[in-house]
Amino acid sequence: MSTQEDLESCRGTMSSEEDAKWLQWVTHQFETIAGEDREISLQEFKTALNVKESFFAERFFALFDSDGSGTITLQELLEALTLLIHGNPMDKLKFLFQVYDVDGSGSIDPDELRTVLQSCMRESAISLPDEKLDQLTLALFESADKDSNGAITFDELRDELQRFPGVMENLTISAAHWLTPPAARPRRRRPRPLTSAYWHNHRSHLLFLAAYAGLHVLLFALAAGAHRDRGASVMVAKGCGQCLNFDCSFIVVLMLRRCLTWLRATWLAQVLPLDQNIQFHQLMGYVVVGLSLVHTVAHVVNFALQAQSEASPFWFWELLLTARPGIGWVHGVASPTGVALLLLLLLMFTCSSSCIRRSGHFEVFYWTHLSYLPMWVLLILHGPNFWKWLLVPGLLFFLEKATGLVVSRMAALCIVEVNLLPSKVTHLLIKRPPLFHYRPGDYLYLNVPTIARYEWHPFTISSAPEQKDTIWLHIRSQGQWTNRLYESFKTSAPVDSGSKRLSRSLRMRRSQRKPQVSGMSSENHLFCNIKCYVDGPYGTPTRRIFASEHAVLIGAGIGITPFASILQSIMYRHQKRKHICPSCQHSWRDDVQDEDMKLRKVDFIWINRDQRSFEWFVSLLTKLELDQAEETQEGPFLELHMYMTSALGKNDMKAIGLQMALDLLAKKENKDSITGLQTRTQPGRPDWRKVFQKVATEKKGKVQVFFCGSPALAKVLKGHCEQFSFRFFQENF
Repeated sequence: MSTQEDLESCRGTMSSEEDAKWLQWVTHQFETIAGEDREISLQEFKTALNVKESFFAERFFALFDSDGSGTITLQELLEALTLLIHGNPMDKLKFLFQVYDVDGSGSIDPDELRTVLQSCMRESAISLPDEKLDQLTLALFESADKDSNGAITFDELRDELQRFPGVMENLTISAAHWLTPPAARPRRRRPRPLTSAYWHNHRSHLLFLAAYAGLHVLLFALAAGAHRDRGASVMVAKGCGQCLNFDCSFIVVLMLRRCLTWLRATWLAQVLPLDQNIQFHQLMGYVVVGLSLVHTVAHVVNFALQAQSEASPFWFWELLLTARPGIGWVHGVASPTGVALLLLLLLMFTCSSSCIRRSGHFEVFYWTHLSYLPMWVLLILHGPNFWKWLLVPGLLFFLEKATGLVVSRMAALCIVEVNLLPSKVTHLLIKRPPLFHYRPGDYLYLNVPTIARYEWHPFTISSAPEQKDTIWLHIRSQGQWTNRLYESFKTSAPVDSGSKRLSRSLRMRRSQRKPQVSGMSSENHLFCNIKCYVDGPYGTPTRRIFASEHAVLIGAGIGITPFASILQSIMYRHQKRKHICPSCQHSWRDDVQDEDMKLRKVDFIWINRDQRSFEWFVSLLTKLELDQAEETQEGPFLELHMYMTSALGKNDMKAIGLQMALDLLAKKENKDSITGLQTRTQPGRPDWRKVFQKVATEKKGKVQVFFCGSPALAKVLKGHCEQFSFRFFQENF
């Protein structure tokens, strides 16, 4: 097939509908900005098309300005854009060449190519030193300049593009992707039918909901039937009251973290939806509020009917607000305690909303949530049977609280080292107590009295259990407490007093011999001795990873922290299985699966917005890659996939040159220029359909997907897992 035929075959990937909508939007933008003269300047052109980088704005503007007048008319703009949309692939390739050929000489010299790549880096929010930019430029230029005459011609650029799979296809896709569109249209959420895959992933969830709903119907029917001779309003009130007896006592069971952690190690973890305990706790909170309102309205109706009766000696307000009518089993206080309960419940419900918790007012949520204690007292006074429902859950609750208080306060721990990482992430190293045993992916509650005496916040443990000396926490600054923590260390300067200089130097050398998660400069690395308390550890869904056959770990941003612990544990276990012959120094690993780790393949996918976020765990990932390089098995046991969402994808014309240069230099140096890893960092977001399709074709056993990150991405991943019949587990983050 000829080159022209190759290019023509790519035209099927264009989206005419998308181009038409985009062209209509551009026309509207032009008419809005151009004004009465119907012409736009360079600055107006940038505004019209949302082009951020000056280089590309100027090049596009110069090519669109066909008469060289310094302004673009609507006719000139439409002619140029129509050529890009409806022209053949060769026309688009020529346009790309003209963008790179800044001086219009008919060829691209090294300085022009360097300028283009530098602009591509700025557009993709990639920051590399000048030396690396020079290396990228030379790598692409030497590869494309076939005749070594010091310039790249159009034919040489075309031939170079064809060497990279998918580049020509990306070049000929919809022109709407070439310049920044106005906004990404939200995807429509398609309702998921109750397929076998959906049932496979949600069976424990659905069964629990069915049992919960059925129990409420039964409790309501029994209580309402026992009072059917007292009228409909009393029947409704008593039915709701009986359901509230169960809900207000059982709701606490869902937050017994020690009990849930213990259950995760039993066969009940396969039956009960332990991973959704917080969601069910929230659901029961909504149910309690709804039932309480119905219960209150039913009693108000009943009191109104009683007050209207001539036989009643009490006014309506006396029945509703006082103990005079003698309603209730403890001195007739059912009515006033009911009003107090409703007010406390509405206060707790309001302060538990996400807008309160996530807007830096965690203290409001925390202190109002403690009103469950006076609510229990009021409920015991309000309902004659509530104490019976509360007996077992309340006993478990107070035993767990007492145990946690004793364990956490038995001995104060110390934060011995602090690293301040990019994007306001605080890396804490806490001296590990002798009896603190945990599993990869577990979390703990941390209290630092110097930050807030009474606040406890949950954080995932990012170190492996095999690391005996310290516990690692990586804390992203996203609220008042975490921001205060970061700023307190940022303003602290390391002090080297004469008496402590040798001991600090020794500690520094020892810490450098430890496997480091982040390569931070000494100015962001502090030794300290700050008192703290921990409560835990507590289990998470990630405990299932080592019992999987093929695990796909997906971390978004700081959501990597549970997987950092797991990946380190994998590294330690692999090192433990390594044997070296004392005679010939030949090394090999045991390929025997045990009950502790049944894994046959692990795919780790890390998605970050910016380049600096990769610094959090790049040293750890480097060590994992070096360990994998020694593997002689078929294919890598652990495969890394890195994505940078701020980088322009390969379907954007402005990024094609840079991505080609990065590919060439990575192949030459055997490492990625962005992260320094052997794994090439991919621009944009993953194509999850292709990712999961590749996982499915590997056939390494049953696939289980573990995710930690934003709820929005979790919904997308869950939908794909249902299509491929993968089990999906999400860590609450």
